[in-house]
Amino acid sequence: MTDPLLTSALHQAQLIRSRQISPTELTQLYLERIDRFNPLIGAFFHVATARAIDTAAAQTDRLMTEEPAALPPLFGLPTAIKDLQPVAGMPCSYGVAMLQQNIATSNDGMAMLMNRAGCNILGKTAISELASFPYSESPGFPPTRNPWNLQYTAGGSSGGVAAAVAAHLLPFGPGSDGGGSLRGPAHCCGLVAIKPTRGRISDAPVGDRISGLGSHGPIARTVADAAALLDALSQKIPGDLYCLPAPPDSFLAAVGRPVPTLRIGFCASFWADSPLSPSYQAALTKAGLLLAAMGHRVTEVSIDASDLLTPFLTVWQTAVAASGIPAAALSDFNQWLMARSGSAGEYLNALYLLQTIARRILAQWQDFDVLLAPVYSHSTIEIGAWAALPPAELLAIISRWISPCPVFNATGQPALILPVAIEDQTNLPIGVQLVGNLGAEELLISLGASLEAALNFTRPQGDFFE
Repeated sequence: MTDPLLTSALHQAQLIRSRQISPTELTQLYLERIDRFNPLIGAFFHVATARAIDTAAAQTDRLMTEEPAALPPLFGLPTAIKDLQPVAGMPCSYGVAMLQQNIATSNDGMAMLMNRAGCNILGKTAISELASFPYSESPGFPPTRNPWNLQYTAGGSSGGVAAAVAAHLLPFGPGSDGGGSLRGPAHCCGLVAIKPTRGRISDAPVGDRISGLGSHGPIARTVADAAALLDALSQKIPGDLYCLPAPPDSFLAAVGRPVPTLRIGFCASFWADSPLSPSYQAALTKAGLLLAAMGHRVTEVSIDASDLLTPFLTVWQTAVAASGIPAAALSDFNQWLMARSGSAGEYLNALYLLQTIARRILAQWQDFDVLLAPVYSHSTIEIGAWAALPPAELLAIISRWISPCPVFNATGQPALILPVAIEDQTNLPIGVQLVGNLGAEELLISLGASLEAALNFTRPQGDFFE
């Protein structure tokens, strides 16, 4: 039989339901692989081996006594939780070295939802410090490396879960995105991710700390796996500030659904001073030509979001200041961000500007149904490439690199990330964003699945992929 770890999450779920493999057997295979490869990649901050084995044993007993139809949808599948969200009984460091021994006493909403879906939480995945960086190299932690090439970053802040999924240490996992933190790592590691519409996934139990800019979402190797995980995560919890009605059907059902002829906007850059590198322009063009060959009407459009950066950064750096962690425990960059945090009035004015800009951008969706856009503006960076930069210079270079992402945190729109090409210079994957109107996740999943089939994207050979 094909190694089950190299198959899709949905196939693994079917193997469990048909009792061809038990949760105990599958969990043990993953733990052995994590033990072998995590020291090289740094995907996990903490592996809860004994707890995972106990949970799998209980799930195996349940599998033997219950009808498959009575089991939760993702029953027995291993996953992990990003180290930004607490899991009761596990360390939660928020990427801060001083907090590595901080043991959580309660579950975050992500842990509650993954437990409810029947998953087995194997541990905590690595992040950047306070989720502030688009690469995961927190001081006091090993860097999270890209399984495609260990000299390069897996991205951030959800770099750990992306590296784990890419290297088959997990079938899938939840991440979060406050400015590209989900989409960027998926792009860096050649994966699928879905940043859903604002309000699709609960922020319980702590609530929203960055005024609607952030969202949880799935990272997986296929559109179908990502859709299945989105179904599990899309449950409302009383008290949610933002709330969307459930779709009439499951997101997974949208995979394979016929896609009508769409008006697709093609936008290569959102800031005048952040053009795409030639290889990234070529990858975006490749995706546009494929979509046109599938019968969609692809038209170049211009979206100027250059006035979004200043208010976005005002809100973003305020979240660092509100963390409650002493500045002395943080990196120079986060200390600098904390010191720049402004007054309550400046924060509210920044929110007002973001809302105004978002309305202007959303109005353009009258001209097209889906936007095709890059994820980042140039190549994935090497580990440590920007470690010595002074804070102001680092902020400027990060802002240009991730410039296609924050605009859709401001608008709250859904985006699906899909790998489309491999860069010649680095031999690393290049992803694109398919961005939909508010509430259009089903359309993006149907379109993404059809584009995925047309691309037939192939991952490389090597220990991490076979």
